[in-house]
Amino acid sequence: MAAIQRIDPYRNFKFRIEIDGIQTVAFSEASIPSSTTEVVKYREGTDPNFSRKLGGLVDYGSVSLRKGLTDSLELYNWRKLVEDKGPGAIGARKNISLILLNEEGEDSARWDLFNAWPSKYEASGFNASSNDVMIETFEVVIENMTRVK
Repeated sequence: MAAIQRIDPYRNFKFRIEIDGIQTVAFSEASIPSSTTEVVKYREGTDPNFSRKLGGLVDYGSVSLRKGLTDSLELYNWRKLVEDKGPGAIGARKNISLILLNEEGEDSARWDLFNAWPSKYEASGFNASSNDVMIETFEVVIENMTRVK
């Protein structure tokens, strides 16, 4: 009997993130956005007593990027650009790649996110009795997504 090759699923703790024009890529957490197609119900007068389901617009969830607070202001300045000039400003929309690495550190899966802009910024609060790392969270909306690998 031939041996069956075991294929283990990838672990989610080794990843990197590329953002157009931003060098800060050390994140502690990142979410992969959902993809949903709107269901449009339709019924003609001569149809039986049930509706047809047609496909509508595709909607993508937002991405949550979390990182430890450092001296770098690149991501915060990206959010500030959107606050001050809107998401249509030059340089406000960027492409992002979320890349999962295998055990050897090679790219194993990749999600390319298009026309992304930060819609929310949040920093963890201060706590004098804690020694936790200060965390910045950026909520990023996207227009389109493709899984490459």
